[in-house]
Amino acid sequence: MLKQLQSLNSHLAIQHVEDRSFSTFGRVLPRFPAAEAVDRLKETDIPAGGNVYIPSVDRWENDTFRQHIEKMYYGEMPIQIGYCNGNSSSLQGLEFHKGSEINVGATDFVLLLGSVLDIEEDRFHTKNIQAFYVPEATAVELFQTTLHLAPCKTTGAGFQCMVILPRGTNAPLEKTADDKLLFMKNKWLLSHPENKKFTAKGAHAGLEGPDLEIQWMEPSY
Repeated sequence: MLKQLQSLNSHLAIQHVEDRSFSTFGRVLPRFPAAEAVDRLKETDIPAGGNVYIPSVDRWENDTFRQHIEKMYYGEMPIQIGYCNGNSSSLQGLEFHKGSEINVGATDFVLLLGSVLDIEEDRFHTKNIQAFYVPEATAVELFQTTLHLAPCKTTGAGFQCMVILPRGTNAPLEKTADDKLLFMKNKWLLSHPENKKFTAKGAHAGLEGPDLEIQWMEPSY
């Protein structure tokens, strides 16, 4: 799968998430209960078009699964467990949070990542993006200094990704903040100017350079 994606995407140096270069952005979590996460994700649907993001799924949070993750990965701080499923294949924007995000997929996907250290005067150039292939059932932690957004699909079937964050992340803001990047609670966002969905909602068009796109494989591969 990775070699095929690399062949299709010569404009990007797609690395495996276990490559040493990923350590700048996060880490793989080998002891995470990934099989259980995948089973839960299989209860969800991939939309016919676009993406769907559900920040919190009650039935995933009211048992020992949530308690285990809070204890092992968040220092017993409260978390929310939701999912992002869909069909995205381009960058569109970048966000960051205060606190790590954990992703694990019931499908393979590609993450387009950057570093908050490369933001200058509320702007980030897409030449600084790095791409990482994440196989199905591989849990990864993205550090709070890592810029990211929705996964990119590797095939026409789309992607399914569990998203774990500090509780309250991505909820509506209670009042206007004096911070042009703060888009929702614990969500700082830089939109690509071509992403009218974000900019129409007031997101800062802070991405410079091309809106990078992942060429995905046809199901017949």
